[in-house]
Amino acid sequence: MNEKLKEKIREAVEAVVPVTVIVLLLAIFVAPLEIGTIALFMTGALLLIVGMGFFQLGAEISMTPLGEGIGGEFFKSRSVLITIAASLVMGCIITIAEPDLQVLAGQVPSVPNQVLIWAVAVGVGIFLAVAVLRILLKISLPRILTILYILLFAISVFVPSNFLAVAFDSGGVTTGPITVPFIMAIGIGLSMARSDKDGANDSFGLIALCSIGPILMVMLLGIFYQSGDAAYAMVEIADVKTMRDVTRLFAVELPHDTWEVLMSLFPILAVFVLYQVFGRKYHGGQFLKMTVGFLYTMIGLVLFLTGVNVGFAPVGNLLGADIAGSSAKWLLVPVGMVIGYYIVKAEPAIQVLNHQVEAITSGTISGKAMNICMSIGVAAAVGLAMVRVLTGLSIYWILIPGYGLALLMTRFVPPIFVGIAFDSGGVASGPMTSTFLLPLAMGACVSAGGNVVQDAFGVVALVALAPLIAIQMMGLLYQLKLRKAQSGIALPQGGEPDDEILELEED
Repeated sequence: MNEKLKEKIREAVEAVVPVTVIVLLLAIFVAPLEIGTIALFMTGALLLIVGMGFFQLGAEISMTPLGEGIGGEFFKSRSVLITIAASLVMGCIITIAEPDLQVLAGQVPSVPNQVLIWAVAVGVGIFLAVAVLRILLKISLPRILTILYILLFAISVFVPSNFLAVAFDSGGVTTGPITVPFIMAIGIGLSMARSDKDGANDSFGLIALCSIGPILMVMLLGIFYQSGDAAYAMVEIADVKTMRDVTRLFAVELPHDTWEVLMSLFPILAVFVLYQVFGRKYHGGQFLKMTVGFLYTMIGLVLFLTGVNVGFAPVGNLLGADIAGSSAKWLLVPVGMVIGYYIVKAEPAIQVLNHQVEAITSGTISGKAMNICMSIGVAAAVGLAMVRVLTGLSIYWILIPGYGLALLMTRFVPPIFVGIAFDSGGVASGPMTSTFLLPLAMGACVSAGGNVVQDAFGVVALVALAPLIAIQMMGLLYQLKLRKAQSGIALPQGGEPDDEILELEED
């Protein structure tokens, strides 16, 4: 087996196994599940592991070079209108293929899947154009984030309550495993083309701005779209007695998911072919490698979605309903916190982010410290989400103070930490959040007699909020240590502070 594929599958195992073990323990001691249901869950978990491995490797060797190439072309283009149009189109195309968004769209009861997907895709496209223009025009990221979030909360006053949590969730799921590497690659391509002292710093923030677009568009959808009164229905788990029954269920779902993936990836493949035909950017070997990467991406997406739809999400839904319907319903809070702790701890993109911060701070903020801070932050966020499920607490009571604190901190944190923090919000709410935590919350909400779209949705949004505060806290800690170093006290690990960071602080 390809060594790189082994590495990606190993990362997927680290992400899925902790949740699997927790579910098995709950099935033994808290909410007994039938053997057939466990078989469905374990098969779904296996497909998730293999699918995530193939998908992440495919995205790395196909999406990243394509994104870097397109980002470089954006900078070279002398026409602002062409840059805006190209950004808008690419943002829409890449978002439609996002698996996390497809999972979320399938769980929103009152809006047709394609309506929600296209609303979100247009939002990402518009704000990718805004993000690219911000880099080209060298506009301050903290300033534009503050203005946009104030605008979001002002508009939210007019949004129906059953769209509010879904809107904020859409911002988290949109920046998933397809969009993140592609959008980050565009930022890298832009910064490499600029090649000035602020280019690397400005490569951060694209994901942060692209997370705002979906929130805004779904809010507007809620204001203007007549959604009807569709109610959420609990997922029915098929009665299976043998492994043949289990295999048949997955085999029946496979063709449908394959067709959906082909339709989602077709626009990206078309861009890749057209870019090669007219630009001739990739030599024969690289073109072949990227073609194989797209094949890996397709295989991974099909396995991922099949595992989610048949085995993983339905069992999460059932487990949440069983716990919330028992006398120990408040156990849902610590269970959610433990799952949240391990989900973010094992998220591959978070590990990359931790190493990035460690490098930026010359070791002053260690990857281990980042890991602990992020895990505790996300665990607390999931705990609050489960409290909302059981009590019906309005999401405003958490989002407004949370974003207020995050935006206030941007005034005191080095700009590069602001970009990393707001980018990481979308990265933290990865595949495991939308495929297990959200169904868990939805099942619990139905069992507790709550309103699913108001009380269960929002868990992704809260997970996305946690890193905004956690990473900026690390930035403040770094600044404190930097000031001590400037006063003659040696840095604990990294020696002399980076000149680049000193310049940032002086700014």
